[in-house]
Amino acid sequence: MTVARPSGDDLVELLAALANPIRLRIVAKLAAGRDYVSRLAREIGISRPLLHMHLQKLEAAGLVVGTLELSEDGKAMKYFEVADFDLRLTAPVLAEAARTLTKPDPAKGPARKEQPR
Repeated sequence: MTVARPSGDDLVELLAALANPIRLRIVAKLAAGRDYVSRLAREIGISRPLLHMHLQKLEAAGLVVGTLELSEDGKAMKYFEVADFDLRLTAPVLAEAARTLTKPDPAKGPARKEQPR
């Protein structure tokens, strides 16, 4: 996936997925080659449930891809690898992405109606 001009919503999702040190470590580890969940969890030093949560976020953002495979002894194993992506952030790319945002700004909170005085 080449994301030279991501939409604002896509960019927010991508950056949110990468804005966590554990997820950065996962992407870095998978950049060296695909791996299955149990070994990846051991190498990164986190539990499998926590790893799954982080992998779901990375997969939803399109940064990693998971496939289910059977081992020689018949066990189902989930392998992950880094997706093919190329993200270039420049001021014009950010400005264009900001114009395409469709989701509300969570920092502003829900819209409030003015109360009559």
